[in-house]
Amino acid sequence: MTTHAPWTYEQTQALFEKPFLELMFAAQQIHRQHFDPRQVQVSTLLSIKTGACPEDCKYCPQSSRYKTGLESERLMEVEQVLESARQAKAAGSTRFCMGAAWKNPHDRDMPYLEQMVQGVKQLGMETCMTLGSLNGDQAQRLASAGLDYYNHNLDTSPEFYGNIITTRSYQERLDTLQEVRGAGIKVCSGGIVGLGETVKDRAGLLMQLANLPVPPESVPINMLVKVKGTPLADNADVDPFDFIRTIAVARIMMPRSYVRLSAGREQMSEQTQAMCFMAGANSIFYGCKLLTTPNPAEDKDLILFAKLGLNPQQTATEMGDNQQQDALTAKLITADNDQFYNAAR
Repeated sequence: MTTHAPWTYEQTQALFEKPFLELMFAAQQIHRQHFDPRQVQVSTLLSIKTGACPEDCKYCPQSSRYKTGLESERLMEVEQVLESARQAKAAGSTRFCMGAAWKNPHDRDMPYLEQMVQGVKQLGMETCMTLGSLNGDQAQRLASAGLDYYNHNLDTSPEFYGNIITTRSYQERLDTLQEVRGAGIKVCSGGIVGLGETVKDRAGLLMQLANLPVPPESVPINMLVKVKGTPLADNADVDPFDFIRTIAVARIMMPRSYVRLSAGREQMSEQTQAMCFMAGANSIFYGCKLLTTPNPAEDKDLILFAKLGLNPQQTATEMGDNQQQDALTAKLITADNDQFYNAAR
């Protein structure tokens, strides 16, 4: 359960309005209380079923409603997925995420999904899937197969959500997160900056996430990747400082979560990414592709890590899930643990 009172809009708005450098300082203080600031968790994301999605998410090139030139593909064979996982592990990833462009998985697909999870687990990697909505039985089956994380983003605030998606309600997304949590799977949930939302909407998104009964263990913050043929292809660019600010506020509001610098890194400068790490981001997607959109190549990331003195984690060390991380946490959290957290609020 949450150990703090629910965040209010006024408190969240106050964070967004903090002078930028003060906000960065507060976020970095909180980050160092709960994590080794030089460690970055590295994940790889594979599209195991691409395109022809019936949803109408206006940012997504995989929707069957938009003409983006993307060729649809059927669900990959299990062995193909496992070979990709082996390559990801060899490249340094500790978590392997599998994404399917579905509104929800069909029961006929479940045995194959279970085999994928079991196979990736046997490689010694953490497993994550994003398959759309889940019912309770599906969540339990994936949990029994050994699934560590389930990704299901809220995308934006409840108020702005209807401008972006009409084929799935906000409550349906919250229901899936509840089913996942109830099955004992860790939650990965975040949103997208650059959809045309206001700062109030960004605050609303982070409030929804931080005020869940248990905040997500992983919080991906995406910058919109504008794809020709989607309704948001001509959206205005996001100011880098606004994006960094969103990362910092997420870190302050969810101090124990991994905050993932996710989609959009290909269009970010090294300086912007460095500031995001300074703001408390400590997880990235690694590899040359995120589902269907570009991502920096692994060697480019390693060069940036070297410049910043960052180290990709060699083993899975999610908060509260590993003795080594627990020991580090105990060392980093001091008697005045909540001083900066409360001051930031």
